[in-house]
Amino acid sequence: MILAVDRVDVLADHSVLLAVPAFAPAFVVVGIIVFIAVRDRRAEKRENDQEAAPAQPPSLDDEEPR
Repeated sequence: MILAVDRVDVLADHSVLLAVPAFAPAFVVVGIIVFIAVRDRRAEKRENDQEAAPAQPPSLDDEEPR
């Protein structure tokens, strides 16, 4: 059991100030990884949706004139 001391006032916790710069790059890296993963999953979903869609024959209007 820890006994409380009445005459001790903690004004600042410097360990938190020192830990923030160490964890900030880790959060940035995690954010980048999540961004890339979400982007890849959306691209894969779009690709699978295009493969599942019935193939339409090319129309004559889509061709460029020569």
